[in-house]
Amino acid sequence: MARKTCGAEEARAHLPELLERAHHGVATVITKRGKAYAALVPIAEMRARGGMRLLDLKGTGAGLWGRAPARTLAKLRDEWE
Repeated sequence: MARKTCGAEEARAHLPELLERAHHGVATVITKRGKAYAALVPIAEMRARGGMRLLDLKGTGAGLWGRAPARTLAKLRDEWE
């Protein structure tokens, strides 16, 4: 399968083109400061690999709400009262 690599800024600027390429079978690896961060792959390739399971995302939100998630969420709720 054909594969392309591009930086995050380039991907942002050319997202419609990258989506079209994925639709036609070309995967794109998106890098940030030279490090691979994400992949935009054709849906057929993802399905062939069994798709994405919920467990694949395990741990991806670590630290998202800070060191005290309950306190952070309480503050967010308080804003709406």
